[in-house]
Amino acid sequence: MGELLGFVGLGRMGGAMASRLLDAGYELCVYDTQAAATAPLVARGARLASSPGEVATTAETILLSLPTPDIVKSVTLGEGGLAHGNKIRTVIDLSTSGPGASAIVAKGLGEREISLIDAPVSGGIAGAKGGTLAIMISGPKAVYETTAEPILKHFGKLFYTGEKNGLAQTAKLVNNLLAAAAIVISSEGMAMGVKAGLDPKVLLDIINVSSGRNSATQDKFPRSVLPGTFDFGFATGLSYKDVRLCLDEAEAMGIPMIMGAVVRQILALTQAKYGADSDFTSIAKLSEEWAGVEIRG
Repeated sequence: MGELLGFVGLGRMGGAMASRLLDAGYELCVYDTQAAATAPLVARGARLASSPGEVATTAETILLSLPTPDIVKSVTLGEGGLAHGNKIRTVIDLSTSGPGASAIVAKGLGEREISLIDAPVSGGIAGAKGGTLAIMISGPKAVYETTAEPILKHFGKLFYTGEKNGLAQTAKLVNNLLAAAAIVISSEGMAMGVKAGLDPKVLLDIINVSSGRNSATQDKFPRSVLPGTFDFGFATGLSYKDVRLCLDEAEAMGIPMIMGAVVRQILALTQAKYGADSDFTSIAKLSEEWAGVEIRG
């Protein structure tokens, strides 16, 4: 039998990563507030815990994949949380929780001699399923090398950013700001092209071999906007949360983010119109509506 790991938060990303760990031969003790999220893993032999605290009394190393900083803090440090388990030694946080939350969690866990490894991921559900994620990592190097690295290598390419907790979270926030910004500006340009009479696929083909190419034109538009499916796999509410976190952290550091503020407002409008559960490629729908066109292949 393989090493026993804990895993808390088995949504679309967490569930896919946990499944890869089972494929790699690990045993899992899992917890999620939604029974449907744990059911496929339990069917494959994972142990089901009734609380995060129970996971922390079962496994020494526990991975988290949770939607917000407040939930991360509650699961780790709150009543019945991981910090109160008697077996836990390391937490690997795959969530995008931001450097501020990371510092709080690292301090609280450290008081109980538990190490925190930040490991936010980029690459979406397809990357989680295929093991092609980019994983940004920060925290104690010795813990990373001995405990986290052998586990995280099953998810994709690893980028160790340093000993200071929160560094990886900062890298992830910057990345997610740029990812959202790419959709915003690409939507405006594509709407203009379509209204002028250009075929959107031809326009994308031009952009993608030219200097304007970006992650939205190369991936998100062909996959989710041109077909009209808007199903890339990342929720508007989560993108909005990440961009807000990024701007809040930047403000605290004294760094103006003028363009970032525009991206935040576009995401606020997208969420207000289409809901937090909509796909973040729905940003393009705003430009479509304002231009009076549809960007379809």
